[in-house]
Amino acid sequence: MSAAAAVPLIQVSGLTKAYREDSARRTVLDGVDLTVGAGELMAIRGRSGSGKTTLLNLLGGLDRDYRGTVALSGRELHTLSDGELSALRNRFIGFVFQFHNLLMHLTCEENVALPWYFARGAGFDLGERVRWALERVGLPGVERRRPGQLSGGEQQRVAIARAILFAPPLLLTDEPTGSLDRASGERVLSVFEELNRADGTTVVLVTHEDWVAARMQRVVTVDQGKVSG
Repeated sequence: MSAAAAVPLIQVSGLTKAYREDSARRTVLDGVDLTVGAGELMAIRGRSGSGKTTLLNLLGGLDRDYRGTVALSGRELHTLSDGELSALRNRFIGFVFQFHNLLMHLTCEENVALPWYFARGAGFDLGERVRWALERVGLPGVERRRPGQLSGGEQQRVAIARAILFAPPLLLTDEPTGSLDRASGERVLSVFEELNRADGTTVVLVTHEDWVAARMQRVVTVDQGKVSG
């Protein structure tokens, strides 16, 4: 194995994050060390307010106010310019949140295509790529429909299609089943599992639900500022 191949997809060392609350300073993450290898299917658990979403945001470069190091494929996020970090997020990471955040006045095709416009284009046929992404999440043929014509679970799968438009190696997902019924949530998890199995996509998923965590290959817990598992 080459040295490059041995670099973890995510490497976190001594990560500390604190918030100012009135006159006090509250430490949410305290010296966290975490390694995530390529191809992992991992859940992050913890009580409400434990710092699960904070950790996910830091892994995705959505928050740069921290001490310690967060590296994606060997690239330390603190060393990147705003433009470099934005480009990395757009191509390297797909984000999926509890609420799908689709634009209801746009078609499903237009919603899925949004990352392409933010990237000022890419070297592939956009229409073909959108169809590919929708097929990957089990929704062929919905390109011209609007989100309001779909179920909640289908809307979340359209959001996943948007997140995988550039086939990123990493998906960061925050409570992606939290607003869905059990059957719809199971279908969403099946999409993540298939992307992981077929494409080697690394999935890091925040959840508070036991049945969701049980389907992941690895579970880590955030508690009192530390991460274990």
